[in-house]
Amino acid sequence: MGNSSVKAQAATEVTEAATNEGLKKGIAEFYDESSGVWESVWGDHMHHGFYEPGTTASLSDHRTAQIRMIEEALSFAGVSDDPIKKPKTIVDVGCGIGGSSRYLAKKYGAQCQGITLSPVQAQRAQALAAAEDALQQPFPDGQFDLVWSMESGEHMPEKAKFVSELARVAAPGATLIIVTWCHRNLSPSEDSLKPDEINLLNKICNAYYLPAWCSAADYVNIAKSLSLENIKTADWSENVAPFWPAVIRSAFTWQGFTSLLQSGWKTIKGALVMPLMIEGYKKNLIKFAIITCRKPE
Repeated sequence: MGNSSVKAQAATEVTEAATNEGLKKGIAEFYDESSGVWESVWGDHMHHGFYEPGTTASLSDHRTAQIRMIEEALSFAGVSDDPIKKPKTIVDVGCGIGGSSRYLAKKYGAQCQGITLSPVQAQRAQALAAAEDALQQPFPDGQFDLVWSMESGEHMPEKAKFVSELARVAAPGATLIIVTWCHRNLSPSEDSLKPDEINLLNKICNAYYLPAWCSAADYVNIAKSLSLENIKTADWSENVAPFWPAVIRSAFTWQGFTSLLQSGWKTIKGALVMPLMIEGYKKNLIKFAIITCRKPE
């Protein structure tokens, strides 16, 4: 009996490892294909823009909105501009092609290191010589004053391990900022999402190489379990609502259309499910959340 349970556990661990490796490979290949398209149309900030609710986003103001997203996140977390208190060492987990990394480094005069699964992105950003895994970061404990993760948490298969790694590399007193896609918080009477909600998320997962989704409340509980302090969260779904329609419109420009055709099937498949992201937001299923906290001194 004991031996069979050990074998079952080992088999499960092997399956999970294989699944995680498949996810990492898919994520890397997806961004290897799509990063050039994104940069040519939208620029070097590979994340949502922050807009006034109810407005219409356009290509002409996307960069301003993406910069505003960074600034709103820093403000929400209470990151200081004071020369004495401002961060001096920063890690950008899921750095893309380094847009946020360069912005943060310039803003604070700080040393900023980026980490990404995509070798193409790593080379483009010149962030690291080799791609690394955000669930096992190549940094010692307590190295960074600001730990920044802009739209990378949704790609992490083990959310608790992901946040634990962010906390591990954070210096005492450091601020952690996670901006990520989540599903809605479950009500006290719910054990899980509804079947049609799970079906919609699965379609998005298949296109974007995402593991199972979690809620902002799940992130808060993980932060509490790690004894992190000053935990705050907010739902910015309304502020990013104009983003996906603008991305879809950009795909129908001549530059966007030709770039998509040249990029590869993974990028095209990702473009085809963009309307599902809009549907998820409209149904209040998909949430764009920020979670910030502080490592105890």
